[in-house]
Amino acid sequence: MDKRNYAFGRTNFIMLAIGMCIVIIGFILMGCAPSTTDHFNPEVFAAVHIKVAPVVCFVGYIFMIAGVIYHQKENAETSDTTEATKE
Repeated sequence: MDKRNYAFGRTNFIMLAIGMCIVIIGFILMGCAPSTTDHFNPEVFAAVHIKVAPVVCFVGYIFMIAGVIYHQKENAETSDTTEATKE
């Protein structure tokens, strides 16, 4: 199968993978030990869990959207050969 028929290129897949890793890191940062009925855990309201982790996830999602939207420009040589084959 010809590479021109793929919807995404290598750069798109790399950007999607990096974005997914960033989102996973954000969800890991959100997690902490839960409070129980006998013991209250004040770490639940730490700045890392409430402020930083959602921002990290948001950046990861934006990076994934950019990976979907990104379109690599064709080389001049590639476009010349495709025009020559069309004629």
